Amino acid sequence: MGYIGVTPEAGFTTGLLDRFTSTTGTTVTLTHEISSENDIIVFVNFVKQDSTNYSVGGSGNKTLTLGGTLVSSDVVEVHYLNIVNQTSAPSAGSVGSSQITADVITGQTALAVAPDSTDELLISDAGSLKRIDVSLVGGKNTPAFLAYVGTGQNVSNSTQTLVQFNTELYDTDSDYDTSTYKFTPSVAGKYFFTCKIRFEVGSISGFQIRIEKNETTSGYTFPNVLYYNARVENYDTQILSGVLEANGSSDNFRVMAVQDSGGTVSISASNGSFFSAHRLIT
Repeated sequence: MGYIGVTPEAGFTTGLLDRFTSTTGTTVTLTHEISSENDIIVFVNFVKQDSTNYSVGGSGNKTLTLGGTLVSSDVVEVHYLNIVNQTSAPSAGSVGSSQITADVITGQTALAVAPDSTDELLISDAGSLKRIDVSLVGGKNTPAFLAYVGTGQNVSNSTQTLVQFNTELYDTDSDYDTSTYKFTPSVAGKYFFTCKIRFEVGSISGFQIRIEKNETTSGYTFPNVLYYNARVENYDTQILSGVLEANGSSDNFRVMAVQDSGGTVSISASNGSFFSAHRLIT
């Protein structure tokens, strides 16, 4: 299209317009709020109306009262002259760092509340809004479990015995098996283990408790085994703890015990013997 004079720097845009048909009565309701009659031009049947012949009022000045009574065949057009406040939600993913200030979320968090590791946190990095997994920045020491001796167990003299922690207090990811007494973490990482055992006997010349990785039965070499040797003369409680690493698919962990009292001794359900672990945040 040719122009006489200077070519416009931008294309023409369509102004805001309300069009009312099949309307009767003396009023119409505008779709936008305005400050006064000076913000609009009114046409009835395509004839411009004098601003002294109509008025606006009501909430947001959206009620337009005309100078006469409309019949259903009349057409009313209202053209908006000034900038009108509108609310428009941006499309998904359309807002970037260039549309917001660098400190837009200072002192605030924008957290998508979702279960477990799908939680996401929005942070500002030199003006760029970034999303990170909450599980990478703290707050989740899972998988985690604690199982205890809920039914008493006898341990024969000088016999390597798998300790039967058969009752769970908690097990966040169902990774502990109360029938095999093994913990098989479903998430890779470093785990902090704790084990407490007390033999119900008045005198033991010595005993050992071990947390074994993948059923290690010989060598007792760290990092595959955590173990504790003790020689006691009275009732005693021993606690073993430390860190072992799991691959998140097949590595499993169990507790073994041996005692040399000269006879069978009991780990009773009432002495608080337990086995627990939780993943460390790294």
